[in-house]
Formats: sequence, C-alpha cells, structure tokens
Amino acid sequence: MLRLELISIHLFVLTCMLMILPLEVKAQDMETKKEKLAVLWVSGDPDVAEKSCLMYTHAAQRNGWFDEVVLIVWGSSSRLLAENEDLQEKVKVMIKDGVILEACISCSNMLGVTDELKALGIDVKGMGVPLSNYLKSGYHVLTY
Repeated sequence: MLRLELISIHLFVLTCMLMILPLEVKAQDMETKKEKLAVLWVSGDPDVAEKSCLMYTHAAQRNGWFDEVVLIVWGSSSRLLAENEDLQEKVKVMIKDGVILEACISCSNMLGVTDELKALGIDVKGMGVPLSNYLKSGYHVLTY
C-alpha cells in the first residue's frame, strides 16, 4: 500500500512538472524572440515607393506586425525622397509612428542629397556594417 502511495505521489509531481514546463518555455521564447523587419528601399520609382514600399513598411509598424521596423534609404531612393515632397511627408509621419529611418551616406553623397535626408530626421551613415548586422541577427529583410 505504501508503494502505491509513493507511485501516486511521483505521478502527481511529474504531471505537475509537465504542465508547467511548456508554459515556461513558451514565455521564454516570447521574451527573447523579437520579430524585426528591415526594409531596403533602393528603387527610384515613385509608384514603388508610394504604393508598395512606404505603404507596407508603415502598416507593419502601425499594426504591430513586427516589434521593430527599420527603413533603409539606399541608392536611387535617396534622390527620389529628397525631391518628392509627398514622400517626405509620408516619411515624417512614419518616423513619428516609430519606424526607424536610416540612409546610406555613400549613396546620398554621390547623389548630393545628404543634407536633405538629414533635415527629414533620417540617420544618414555608412550602412554596409548595419545592414550586414541586420542580416546576421535574424531580421526579416524586404527589398523594394
């Protein structure tokens, strides 16, 4: 009879442990795994900018589809943004809503638009290392 009671106690303890363990693992996974998006905007096409790139990037931030959303202005998009006031207004709202904006200084210097991008509140800097770090650290990368 004593042996049966010990087996029952062990089974009860084991059952309790198995019920708690999955909850702890899930909570840990949720705390450590952050979904991050880096959008690489390279196109100089205003339709791509307005009807795809900026629209999706902003929606991803506003709707909480990712924990962090970064928009990287690279290449031809630098000139387009510097010259297009409608896109500038969209970018200003995106920054207010929490999208992180960065731009490649090499590209903006070549195109002569560095000051214009900085005036919009964009972090203009060398982007080779930051982009490589985004790729290596598990960001979802989307290119337009």
